[in-house]
Amino acid sequence: MTTKEQQTASHQSSVPLSPGGRRLEATRQLHMRAYTLCREYLRGVWRDIEPDQMRVSVVSGGLSNLLYKCSLVDSVRTQSTEPRQVLLRLYGAILQGVDSLVQESVMFAILAERSLGPRLYGVFPQGRLEEYIPSRRLVTSELADPEVSSEIAQKMARFHGMEMPFNKMPVWLFSTMDKYMSEISTLSFTEDSLMEKFNQLKSLHLEEEMQSLRLLLESTASPVVFCHNDVQEGNILLLSSHSSPSERLMLIDFEYSSYNYRGFDIGNHFCEWVYNYHHNEWPFFKSQLDDYPTKEQQLPFLRSYLAEMFPELNEDERRAQEEAMVIEVNRFALASHFFWGLWSILQAKISTIQFGYLEYAMSRFEAYFQQKPLWS
Repeated sequence: MTTKEQQTASHQSSVPLSPGGRRLEATRQLHMRAYTLCREYLRGVWRDIEPDQMRVSVVSGGLSNLLYKCSLVDSVRTQSTEPRQVLLRLYGAILQGVDSLVQESVMFAILAERSLGPRLYGVFPQGRLEEYIPSRRLVTSELADPEVSSEIAQKMARFHGMEMPFNKMPVWLFSTMDKYMSEISTLSFTEDSLMEKFNQLKSLHLEEEMQSLRLLLESTASPVVFCHNDVQEGNILLLSSHSSPSERLMLIDFEYSSYNYRGFDIGNHFCEWVYNYHHNEWPFFKSQLDDYPTKEQQLPFLRSYLAEMFPELNEDERRAQEEAMVIEVNRFALASHFFWGLWSILQAKISTIQFGYLEYAMSRFEAYFQQKPLWS
């Protein structure tokens, strides 16, 4: 899952500011930072514009980046090959590390060349400039729409079919969880309310439980493919213009992508049917476990996935694979709950975003323990 962690410019005013003045100063700093980055990384008219010839507006974010649209004013003329607007992404509190950011930039460029993602205009240590695609992100309720679900399955299959120049061993999932678990073991909170919730989570004996999960997944056959690892509604664009009714969607935000088990990518997506991150009151998410897709809802998704990935399968082969995949993806859905539960505990410590991270972690682990007996 991605976030809207804000990074402000390093320049600080020497004049004391009122709260309103601070907001204005932060806005001015952001505008100048965006202006400077666009001039440095874009070509053509972008090199010659003045600050007042560019507009900056907030787009949105998930739960680790802030996104801004940088647009030229109408009076500025461009060549046909020059963009009039671009997307500025500023990284927030990234748990994956610098190496993962480098890998993501390489991945982003390759996907753009294959028309599977937005174009990449610039990469810098604190973020990047991307193609701005007129679109909107899906909302949670749309994931259950049969036509939308079918196209997500097709897009995921195409993603899984790619060869990428990265480590092909499926080490990402448990190496990342081991890292998170190690960092959690030294964690503490100064606020009593946070420490109380953290102690509740520690009482779940997560280290022992993770070993149990590892054994379960080691006994579960799942092909290793190039996975997105975060196919949730906020990372799926509904394009404003598209070439056909079956090409309406685009996957974005690849910061967690890696070679991984197929079952995790699909199971993780099914988990996202449960969580709505656009709730306006604390803890700023809602979960409804009853919205987790039933077998009857999962099978059409798996059918679309297999038709895209293995069009040569006959009817009997397809049905056999569908039944096996139901077990595979629902077992790996347990890993999704565990992974994002650990992630959220760490975010509770480092993130400045107003979000109930410890409440979210508890929700994910409650779902894990509720669903585990069904698939063990």
